[in-house]
Amino acid sequence: MRPEELLHSTPQGLYSPAGGFYIDPTRPVPRALITHGHSDHARAGHGAVMATRETLDIMAIRYGEAFAGATQVAPYGARQEVNGVAVTFHPAGHILGSAQIALDWKGCTIVASGDYKPGADPTAAPFEPVRCHVFISEATFGLPVFRHPDPLKETEKLTASLALFPERAHLVGAYALGKAQRVMALLRAAGYTRPILMHGAMERLTAYYAAEGIDLGEVRLARDASPAERAGAVVICPPSALGDVWSRRFGDPVTAFASGWMRIRARARQNGVELPLILSDHADWDDLQAAILATGCEELWVTHGQEDALVHWAGLAGLRARPLHMVGYGEEEADNAAAPDAPAPAAGDGEASA
Repeated sequence: MRPEELLHSTPQGLYSPAGGFYIDPTRPVPRALITHGHSDHARAGHGAVMATRETLDIMAIRYGEAFAGATQVAPYGARQEVNGVAVTFHPAGHILGSAQIALDWKGCTIVASGDYKPGADPTAAPFEPVRCHVFISEATFGLPVFRHPDPLKETEKLTASLALFPERAHLVGAYALGKAQRVMALLRAAGYTRPILMHGAMERLTAYYAAEGIDLGEVRLARDASPAERAGAVVICPPSALGDVWSRRFGDPVTAFASGWMRIRARARQNGVELPLILSDHADWDDLQAAILATGCEELWVTHGQEDALVHWAGLAGLRARPLHMVGYGEEEADNAAAPDAPAPAAGDGEASA
């Protein structure tokens, strides 16, 4: 059989004609399987949604309890049947609850990775390579220039700056779902013990991470801190808040931005970032190659990002490969401005995961 009989791309997203469902559809559909809670992959309004428990919880936090007509939990590693197609969710290492979705039908296995990240991360279950015939990969950082440094060493740049400028608040732009909580956890791993202040846009999601047993230490709302408490504090906020009126309450802060895009220094300069932190929740160039080869796949489909470079590499590696040219993904990086230090609206909080 042709893999396209099991899964192929459509304007709405990846569709399984055999199973009658979509994966991460870009508009409401009768049945959706969702890889993770970022808004470019998880949207409200579907008739039925299958996802990990954490992703379903995150969607409820962001969109309200009635975000779908019906929901079904997909525990990691549990094989479930959907209209005759075997479906199994596996950890993707991207954010809390993120999953790769493996489809098995008539002897063909396709794995849709969503967004993924190999490597240690205390806020997400580690990426698990899944053997398959076809692997569907993102390519957000699919160029050789993107090689991410050690996350803890990168975090130590922030703690070193705190020691150098103890009187200045350090505003760290980090997307509200996933990246913000990872920065908090990395700070604790680096030995930072003071309370961490946060923008109101990430309050509910951070509380959820803590309730799931992820140790973030003491985290408080920045709006509740006194001027003395703000001086020299780490303040996590959406990237849009770095240049917003909201930031003026911190006097002369050091501005930092945690993103894989900070590898491009021109981007940091354009945004007035004083302390770029190369911290990403996506696979870099080397990780992409290693992850793809670990699946043992014969064919690679690339959904979004730097598609051409990864397809070219795959061809040199002896794989059949093609870009899917899918639109509507990778846009979680577009920082939807939140109201100044107010809880984010349910459907958007300026999050992303680069």
